[in-house]
Amino acid sequence: MSKEKVYFEPADLANFGKIGEWQPELAKKFFEYYGEATGTEGALTVREKSLIALAVAHAMQCPYCIDAYTTTCLKAGADEEQMMEAVHVAAVMKAGITLVFSTQMMKHAKQITM
Repeated sequence: MSKEKVYFEPADLANFGKIGEWQPELAKKFFEYYGEATGTEGALTVREKSLIALAVAHAMQCPYCIDAYTTTCLKAGADEEQMMEAVHVAAVMKAGITLVFSTQMMKHAKQITM
């Protein structure tokens, strides 16, 4: 049986740490910033940050991030209802962002047709 070519290999997520092979200093800075922004308590809890990251992962359509932050959310104490609500917030925001640009189209169309 031939293996179908896919662009998303879940096992590749484990290789994320290797992004520093070609630019170690930049990777080091990124991972320090990433860890501070997502993995520490601040004005937001780690659970809240994880839910935000899960929502952004869906909006940006990153399967690696979806897998990672589904796990992180559950470990941080989020439940399935909270996770799905975060995804719905991302979905409605993405739709609204798309729709708000229609004002540009409407303005331009009115200028042409008037």
